[in-house]
Amino acid sequence: MSSIPAALPTAEQVVDSMERMHGLYPGHRRSGARGVCFKATFTPTGDAAGLTTAVHLQGPPTPVVVRFSNSEGNPRSRDTVPVARGMAARFQLPDGGDTDLVAMTVPLFVASTPAQFLELTEALRPDPATGAPDMSQVQAYVAAHPHLAGAVTQVPPIPVGYGTAAYWAIHAFVWTDAAGNRQPVRYRWEPEAGRAELSAEEAAGRPDQYLTDELHQRLRQGPVAFTLQVQPAEEDDPTHDPAVAWPERRKEITAGRLEITAPVDDQDYWAAQRFDPTRVTAGIELSDDPVLAFRARAYAESYRRRSGNC
Repeated sequence: MSSIPAALPTAEQVVDSMERMHGLYPGHRRSGARGVCFKATFTPTGDAAGLTTAVHLQGPPTPVVVRFSNSEGNPRSRDTVPVARGMAARFQLPDGGDTDLVAMTVPLFVASTPAQFLELTEALRPDPATGAPDMSQVQAYVAAHPHLAGAVTQVPPIPVGYGTAAYWAIHAFVWTDAAGNRQPVRYRWEPEAGRAELSAEEAAGRPDQYLTDELHQRLRQGPVAFTLQVQPAEEDDPTHDPAVAWPERRKEITAGRLEITAPVDDQDYWAAQRFDPTRVTAGIELSDDPVLAFRARAYAESYRRRSGNC
């Protein structure tokens, strides 16, 4: 396995490595290259109002744009394989600003630090002779970081549709209330229709890019809804490591309901946008998670390249 220094890598190094892992597709995102955007409305329950001053979690309904995507950098990737799917939501705030919530169909990230992520993307670089990664390199990565075994070996579901999957925001964030009290939290979108997956055999009978069509068909029957489930941290829950789960048996807050109603009117405009998990608003702060902080740099570098059609 390649020897990658433990020091914080540059965004250029990470994006270069992602291009080697997925291939280079000029004009496209280096992750989540193929996606589609929809109009939605988020209505808070008010249950979060005592813990955060964030206006979209306690005020009137907020317009939202949601982008669903596959995790890969290949815009022609197939929906019928078990890869992570993404759900990025942009809340359009009353003051003209916005805040993003970026989530995936897996509960754990595959690295605890940016340096580990770079190490993994290098391990996943396809072998020129086979066109596939050398799994011995991945096994060596897990052996070097045994606490990441669960995250690396998790198998993402193949959902019946984008509207039948749960999406985790992976990282911890910190809510702040009017008195300055701080409460770390993690987010999850839970589908109101319930979670539903396809077996490998069932998926093999679907078109390569069935998920977008399935969501359009579902919307013809009515809105597609999710609830925003929030897990408050307790004293010993780590906020710095997105590869470590918090105990599941915790009281959750249902912060609101997202209702997706139709495709956006301008797909090209929204496809060009940069959804960023570090774009937070008053009442929400970033945690001490180094991967979360680094994602802003990596996203900015990916955006710079695709905006230049590189």
